[in-house]
Amino acid sequence: MKTVSAIIRAELESGGTMPFARFMELALYAPGAGYYEMKRNPGRAGDFFTNVSTGGLFGQLLAFQFTEWLKDLSVTDGPLNIVEGGAHDGTLARDIMAWIRAHRLKIFERLQYIILEPSPQRQAWQRETLKEFAGKMISIPNFSAIVNRVQGVIFSNELLDAFPVHRLGWDANGRKWFEWGVAWDGDKFVWARMECRRPPAVPPELLDVLPDAYTIEISPAAEAWWMAAANGLDEGKLLTIDYGLTQDERFLPQRQEGTLRAYFRHHPGEILANPGEQDLTAHVNFSAIQSAGEACGLTTENFSTQSQFLTRILEKAATDPSFGNWAARARQFQTLTHPEHLGRAFRILVQTRSNPMGQP
Repeated sequence: MKTVSAIIRAELESGGTMPFARFMELALYAPGAGYYEMKRNPGRAGDFFTNVSTGGLFGQLLAFQFTEWLKDLSVTDGPLNIVEGGAHDGTLARDIMAWIRAHRLKIFERLQYIILEPSPQRQAWQRETLKEFAGKMISIPNFSAIVNRVQGVIFSNELLDAFPVHRLGWDANGRKWFEWGVAWDGDKFVWARMECRRPPAVPPELLDVLPDAYTIEISPAAEAWWMAAANGLDEGKLLTIDYGLTQDERFLPQRQEGTLRAYFRHHPGEILANPGEQDLTAHVNFSAIQSAGEACGLTTENFSTQSQFLTRILEKAATDPSFGNWAARARQFQTLTHPEHLGRAFRILVQTRSNPMGQP
């Protein structure tokens, strides 16, 4: 089987240059070879610890909140949907469904859990993890495969930051944006400037003071995914949990090289080195995502840190007998919410459609 490096080099063999977004797509998702096509466990030699790897509390808190939202829907019969994008190996889906089955049986009986997963490899992991819920879970490649619009919750956890990004630089002398592409230079991948075909919308007064080569990332793929989700939502909530910034926060002196990062075994790596063997990630532009949802008719309900979001859920859940003794999982909660752990790094965007589409 070809390595990711060989796959990329084959596309560049004519001496051309590819947009970095294509390089990132292949590095992370090349079938059978990309970084996310290989199963890795958290730890010193694997991935970073995430919300899911801290334990089951994260999924239980989400399950509590999701069922509160599902109870408020106007639909009184038919299936209730939870749609997860980018479920990786299915662990979070299992935590959510197990809690709903144990504590919200009436909702569970109506529940259809849909996983959006284009990778056959990851679909296989998910089927194995979720085999006890085989009758409740379906896996499909994208939103176009959903027969009916969703009535319920569509969400993603640490998905949008892994969509391929275009890396753009500012040419202060020429007063124009250029795109960073990737070329092959004998024995390594190197950066190469390309024409920018999709310049970002930046106020002219900001461009007047922007330093030469100031770098930002844009992700049309992430925005397109969010719009597809918004258009597929008949009634309910659209939620994402991810690293990210607002538009204003992207243009600060300390971010003049952008937010694109490579990580190999918990250490920063060279972005173009070892494609397929290290993670590549860039902060989500929450302003762009929020605008994309609102353009599709959604209303923004909440934009906050993960700490604020989960704390509000726990305040309600802790008074509910079905939630049990959450204090026994206090260490998990601290990891999820403490600013020095995951609480400040992750942000939550919740958008809603209150009335079913097509109704006044």
